[in-house]
Amino acid sequence: MTTLEGVGVKPIDAVGTEFNPDFHNAVMHVEDENFGENIVAEEFQKGYMYRDSVVRHSMVKVAN
Repeated sequence: MTTLEGVGVKPIDAVGTEFNPDFHNAVMHVEDENFGENIVAEEFQKGYMYRDSVVRHSMVKVAN
């Protein structure tokens, strides 16, 4: 990861953040009172960005 970050590749934060289709790919939905509306509850596959471009979207489960 240090090498990748050195050339500008960074992981996308997902769990606990608001769902954003520019960075996240929602593959599941769950009703869960522990999370707010439209919040990422679980990440199945890590997403990455290269500078300001998405290399791979985060595959996530979205609550409520």
